[in-house]
Amino acid sequence: MKAQPPLQNKDLPEQPKILLVDDDEVNLLLTAVALRERGFEVTEAPSGTQALAQLSACAPDMIVLDAMMPELDGFETCKLLREKPGFESTPVLMLTGLDDDASINHAYQVGATDFFVKSSQWSLLAGRLRYLLRSSRTRIELERSKARLARAQDLARMGSFEWYANSGFTLAAEALRVFGRGPHEPIDFIGVMRMVPREERALFLRLLRDVIAHNSVLVTDLPVTLLDGRQRVVHIEAEPEFNELGNANGYTGVLQDVTDRRHAEDRIRQLAHFDALTGLPNRRQLIWRVERAIEQARRGGHEVGLLLIDLDRFKIINDTLGHAAGDELLVEVGRRLRGCVRHSDQVMEGMLETVGGRSHRTLEAVGRLGGDEFVALLPEVADERDAERVAERVLEAMREPIFLSGQECFVTASIGIAIFPRDGQTMADLLRNSDVAMYAVKSQGRNASALYTPQLAGRGREKLELESALHKALERGEIVLHYQPKIDVRGARMVGAEALMRWKRGDTLVPPSDFIPLAEETGLIVPLSEWALKEAARQAKIWQLNFGFSDSIAVNLPSRMFERSDLVEHIHQCVSAYGVPHRAIQLEITENNLMKDLQNVIPALHRLNEVGVEISIDDFGTGYSSLAYLTTLPISEVKIDRTFVRDLGITPQSSAVVTAIIALARAMGLRVIAEGVETLRQMDVLHRLGCSLMQGFLFSKPLPPEEVERWLAQTVLPRKAPWIARAHGELDPGADSAASGAPYPVGSLR
Repeated sequence: MKAQPPLQNKDLPEQPKILLVDDDEVNLLLTAVALRERGFEVTEAPSGTQALAQLSACAPDMIVLDAMMPELDGFETCKLLREKPGFESTPVLMLTGLDDDASINHAYQVGATDFFVKSSQWSLLAGRLRYLLRSSRTRIELERSKARLARAQDLARMGSFEWYANSGFTLAAEALRVFGRGPHEPIDFIGVMRMVPREERALFLRLLRDVIAHNSVLVTDLPVTLLDGRQRVVHIEAEPEFNELGNANGYTGVLQDVTDRRHAEDRIRQLAHFDALTGLPNRRQLIWRVERAIEQARRGGHEVGLLLIDLDRFKIINDTLGHAAGDELLVEVGRRLRGCVRHSDQVMEGMLETVGGRSHRTLEAVGRLGGDEFVALLPEVADERDAERVAERVLEAMREPIFLSGQECFVTASIGIAIFPRDGQTMADLLRNSDVAMYAVKSQGRNASALYTPQLAGRGREKLELESALHKALERGEIVLHYQPKIDVRGARMVGAEALMRWKRGDTLVPPSDFIPLAEETGLIVPLSEWALKEAARQAKIWQLNFGFSDSIAVNLPSRMFERSDLVEHIHQCVSAYGVPHRAIQLEITENNLMKDLQNVIPALHRLNEVGVEISIDDFGTGYSSLAYLTTLPISEVKIDRTFVRDLGITPQSSAVVTAIIALARAMGLRVIAEGVETLRQMDVLHRLGCSLMQGFLFSKPLPPEEVERWLAQTVLPRKAPWIARAHGELDPGADSAASGAPYPVGSLR
């Protein structure tokens, strides 16, 4: 017998394993040899009993059974091996010489895969075996794919369904799990509808009727309540099926539990449109709401109110109690603000048109713009009084104390109000103008509300222009120093001068009250003060050369300068550059600035004192100084504030305060100088109380350096000045004179 080449198939093992079972030794041998020649690995078994015993050891890819065997025939052997784990789907070919239908049917009933009539046509047998192997592999892969698909559908909470006119509504096993049912708990269409809330059910049935009428695709989300009470959202997609005549006869589709996805989408939408801390609408959502409110107002011919609410001194609470307390405060403020308007969180993009004819009213809300700024949107107001009433409710809500970190705190707010269309046509306009009104409230004392007016915007623009010009003033040489002499009235001589910054903006002299606060607010006060120190040292050198000036020029120093670690080195460079001693520069610090950051100021004061720079406390008596600190500070001079000098000789309280300051200064070994002296009466009282060092318009206003030089160079006899005569008892005590603003000729003051 000539061996035939084995059949090749890339999907089959190189040498498929066959368990061949036959009680006829000749047939067993011949068949085994033929199959081996055709590329099979054959294990022989002479009986069904031995075949069952050999199953686990040989692990065959296929079993070939002789149907007729003694004791245990092929039919019974097939039945028993099908009961063994792992062999439920192994291909079994039954070899039989019988050709009756009963035997064939019996073979299939006991689990045979196929049958083959015994013959010597070995190639046909080998071909049938390879075909069965390929079919088995295909079936196994199909079952695996179905299992993977079922697993994927189970993980995705997805399943399929069919709905045909003749067979009704059928859910696959995976679809039953979506509705919380097991494989043996079928549910019909009516049962599914009972799980849908009544109002949603009516909408779905209306949609379904429309889809069926037009043979269109069904895509929708359906809320359902499972038997265990859980609320789920099921996404449904279905397409129509058509018969051979082209008529629609039903639908097939898939459904999926998308509850988690819907929650995630809702969370993303929440993060995109609402503030994570307070839960209020954020800037993006506020812009959308305001723009929609303006559109509706244009159609309806009504007004829109926008309130910008800024917390007063929030930074103090945040810095003192910590950011956690600051966040807690913002949450509480947000809660209170929600109670002041008809707040609605539910209106989102694309939903406004479905609410109804007065839908714009649902836009009303309070939102957080950022930081400690909030916005209240009033989408329809009759007039500005409506907006003012809401602002008053907000201010009233803020008056109740708030407990933060176990401490009772009070917070107030400044509110700016803008009205559409009067104060702007866009969201940007309303926000900008309400911001202008809010800052006007801040500048007037806070804890109030104000309506926007064009005049406020004008002041805001002026401030912005002034700030811009101030940035360039130094490099343009517009900042100058004027000097006001300090006078010793007993000796009728000048004992120093105070350097005061002035801004020559073109032909205009900008008052210090206009630009010094602005410089402090913007931080420009630091470079301005650095320049003033250099300029004062330069001027001290000029006067030293021209007039033998040996006293000091006082420069006002803001507390921010003490934040510089190189302050002492900077002053040293200033005086060294012009060759004047350190004592040529005196530093004046206001009492409030001194006490604001005392712990950081003290080390710098000691270093300055060590190199010979004297320290003077300006505006003494107006702050909250601790006497214990004053006794340890390295200061040389205190200046009595002009508010106490103004009423000298008029109210006894002023004389009492000045007397106390003079006594305190003497006890501490400090010089004392009175500023703001404008009348002979004030000078006379100060002189009698023991203060002989003075500064004010009675002697001279602040002058440019060249005018100070002319003032010093005059040679008119000193006793012609009324204040000198009074100091020497040569003027009628009843006489008085207010300074005219012009300096008195006192050449002997040098």
